[in-house]
Amino acid sequence: MAENIVIAAFPVESEAYQALSELKRESSNANYTIYQAVVVKKENDQLSMRDGFDTGRETDDTWNGGLIGGLIGILGGPLGILLGGSVGMLIGSTVDSSDVAANISLLEQAGDCITEGETAMLLLAREDYVSALTAKLDAFHASITRMDAAEVAAEVEHAQEVQKKLAKEARANLRAEKSNNFKATVAKKREEIKSRFDSLGKNN
Repeated sequence: MAENIVIAAFPVESEAYQALSELKRESSNANYTIYQAVVVKKENDQLSMRDGFDTGRETDDTWNGGLIGGLIGILGGPLGILLGGSVGMLIGSTVDSSDVAANISLLEQAGDCITEGETAMLLLAREDYVSALTAKLDAFHASITRMDAAEVAAEVEHAQEVQKKLAKEARANLRAEKSNNFKATVAKKREEIKSRFDSLGKNN
């Protein structure tokens, strides 16, 4: 028995919704139990959530609640963009880039499982036998990736903290930039006003 994050990428978009409908009708049996499932689409390197269900009933908002919602929030948010770029260069000094790199391997893998323009389903499932859920998804020719749910949860939690630090640094940089620009503007205006008085003195 294992609790997994299952990512299934579908070659045909409509089949993702058909698979979701079938799994919702039978979310639990002797071989597996599905806690959360969400269909997403990747467009312009961003994940948009299209449909889903939550048998755990932890929240009325499947999009934002629980591990799947947290994972999609990271992959579809500013940190998800950074994962596709130069993390060390973009993050700056507040967050140690080596600390980030050591904790985003599964998140990077999750993002890479879904290619541009592709529709996928993300599931949080307890599987007694992985072959049963695999057989369900194989019927739709889905490409399947499994990850340990506990490891993903830990990385999502860490990434959320990193994202908070990034936001804090960004606000500080904006304030500093505003302060520097203001000082430069004051200096420029001082020179303009001084020049007017100097010109007035010459005319007299």
